[in-house]
Amino acid sequence: MNNMSWNQVLGRVSFINCDPIFHSLESKWRVLSAPPSWLTGHLLRNDCITAPIPTADFSLFSDDLNLIRDIGIVGRERVGSVILFGNRTLENMRDIALPSDSSTSSLLLKWLLNRQGLDPKFIEMGPDINLMLRSCDGALIIGDRAISTSIENPDLVKMDLGQEWAKITGLPMVFGVFASRKDSPADTVEQARTAMLDQYNSFLNNSEVREKTISIASSKVGLSEDRVAMYYEDEVSNLLDENSLKGLTVFLDEVCNQNVEPTWF
Repeated sequence: MNNMSWNQVLGRVSFINCDPIFHSLESKWRVLSAPPSWLTGHLLRNDCITAPIPTADFSLFSDDLNLIRDIGIVGRERVGSVILFGNRTLENMRDIALPSDSSTSSLLLKWLLNRQGLDPKFIEMGPDINLMLRSCDGALIIGDRAISTSIENPDLVKMDLGQEWAKITGLPMVFGVFASRKDSPADTVEQARTAMLDQYNSFLNNSEVREKTISIASSKVGLSEDRVAMYYEDEVSNLLDENSLKGLTVFLDEVCNQNVEPTWF
């Protein structure tokens, strides 16, 4: 991607949790779709003006990045798309396969298990539930694959990480934050923020847009429209509200051990 165009490119997670923000953007914006942890590299390399990166990655690169207000990838009381599956009970898992595409969920899982006094071996591998459970007692899966797997194999579900986080903290779990490099032009970042927020608000307030977005997401991942509608209604939000910001602060402090206040555009 040439340097002339990077500031017209918006990064997005390749899961349906971003569809409400990116359903019908103006043609002036191009969209770069990638797994969560890949987007951090794209953002740092100036491949895009903004992207939703794993919250854990922001803690590592907070010297280089600013956060964008009002927008994020936020789990409600249960998330449904960040799930630990397993052939054994939690207490009896000797090893757990972690997906290579998300740093936040892996860090959160380790923190949750540590609180319970559990210390299994962790092995990073590609996010394929069958291969993971062939090699390990447990497997962490995120995104659309996690929803599908939990429907197909409900007996394998051992923990919804967002639900467990909410139970412990009483706060939403912010899995992804929208960020930009600190040297990005502020006016372009604001245009990008406005464009994405406008899309999300039209999804929330326009039933036609909402139904169309749900229909497209449903056919994309092979889930029923009812299940996708429930996901957007009860499990994931793209609004970084006051409560979510408290959850973000607790995650950065407690899980990432980062005592630096995030900086905002």
